Amino acid sequence: MSAIMNGIALHGGFVPYGATFLMFVEYARNAVRMAALMKVRSIFVYTHDSIGLGEDGPTHQPVEQLASLRVTPNMNTWRPCDQVESAVAWKYAIERKDGPSALIFSRQNLEQQPRTAKQLAEIEKGAYILKDSEGQPELIFIATGSEVELAVKAADQLSGEGHKVRVVSMPSTEVFDKQDAAYREAVLPSSVTKRVAIEAGIADYWFKYTGLNGAIVGMHSFGESAPAEELFKEFGITVENAVKAAKSLLK
Repeated sequence: MSAIMNGIALHGGFVPYGATFLMFVEYARNAVRMAALMKVRSIFVYTHDSIGLGEDGPTHQPVEQLASLRVTPNMNTWRPCDQVESAVAWKYAIERKDGPSALIFSRQNLEQQPRTAKQLAEIEKGAYILKDSEGQPELIFIATGSEVELAVKAADQLSGEGHKVRVVSMPSTEVFDKQDAAYREAVLPSSVTKRVAIEAGIADYWFKYTGLNGAIVGMHSFGESAPAEELFKEFGITVENAVKAAKSLLK
């Protein structure tokens, strides 16, 4: 499927897209890499993006695939947190003419996040401030996809306890990295070193944004076979664990 998409893109006249489970990017690796190498406008849609797919088991649960797509040169990877970010990601992928895009979607339902017009406009910059504190934040949560709602709930809890917390939604790390230094600094101020990244994918990728002294709520092993809710608890990808990680930095 992925190789055929590349052929259609090279032929011209259509913008091809195809969809499958994120785990199956492993079977399509050569074609996906070639799309990036050739800079063709193929749009790869991947669903069932984490342990959240549930009882299909660890063979179908992607762990390292998000990171591998993000580090593929010339690939744009989007993991939206709701239908608004999904629409922006789709628009960005359609309008991009110098390479492929991967759009990553969850199996489970996700909460709709409220936004101002300014926040809506900044989604296409790859990352933006979804929720902020009054004045300089003490701590920043960085999250993508289904984990954005966890970050918002953790921030609400900490804010209720008197802490100043910012939540950054980062649907596309590559697009954010291409923004100018002033915007990147506005979203992730270098003076705020206490940062927690939350994503149901391999944890190590996020040190580039949290720093070595930051905390990461993510995957450090492969999955298990169980309902999604049980798996998130088993691997600690929860509001409670996000709050705990934040408090370990706020001491």
